[in-house]
Amino acid sequence: MNVIVDGALILNREMLHDTLSTALRLPAWYGRNLDALYDCLTDVQEETVVILRDRAALEEHLGGYGRRFLKLLEEVSRENPHIRLGAFRETPEK
Repeated sequence: MNVIVDGALILNREMLHDTLSTALRLPAWYGRNLDALYDCLTDVQEETVVILRDRAALEEHLGGYGRRFLKLLEEVSRENPHIRLGAFRETPEK
């Protein structure tokens, strides 16, 4: 499964958790915070690539929370072999 997190479209914490909850099909008990996200992602058993698009915008919109989210993704990708971080490449305009 590929999940795209587009920082330009995520303006607040609620939007981040809405996006992740839907895209990752997180369980009903997901607490919509970084601790709960960590717990959910370390349990993922399906090959999942999280593709970050416009990381700078995500950090601008969410500040320290965005940076903690990005650090969490890096930690989870080291701990869970089923979670990988992917780079998003824009298609160059012709």
